[in-house]
Amino acid sequence: MSSETPAVDDGTVKLGLLMETAHSHQELVDASLKRLQAHTQDLDQVVRDEIRRAFVAELGALIDEGARTADMLRSMRRAAGARFGWWAALICVAPGIAVTLLLAWWLPTAGQLTALRAEQARLSAGIARLADSGGRIDLRHCGDSARLCVRVDRRAPAYGEQADYLVVRGY
Repeated sequence: MSSETPAVDDGTVKLGLLMETAHSHQELVDASLKRLQAHTQDLDQVVRDEIRRAFVAELGALIDEGARTADMLRSMRRAAGARFGWWAALICVAPGIAVTLLLAWWLPTAGQLTALRAEQARLSAGIARLADSGGRIDLRHCGDSARLCVRVDRRAPAYGEQADYLVVRGY
């Protein structure tokens, strides 16, 4: 060997090669980490987009379900209102129908009323005839022996040959 060049031993060369290899591996690791970071950022964006899409889809489904539920509740309210209306009408009309049926059964018909009026006219005529023929005479049983006596009008004149007929009061 020459005196000008220091002698490099095998160990130093190996160490240099090892250092150079480690440095190249370090650069590869750094490049891989940068690519991994870029992928991670891209993956983070993709995951966020997927979460956003899923959230919007679920929110849309929830809004649709809420709208269907509101429509169902409205139809139930209409049905309940109609049912309440029928029941209210039935409750209001049923007593009227019951009273009408009761009155129809209890009150006389037009034919019966005509017959009753004719009977009343016949009876009134009979009462008038009786009243004219002495039906208003006040007869009583008088005295201890309960003899039949009549109330007479003392101011009226007496009739008959012996004046033994007197006018009955009220005639």
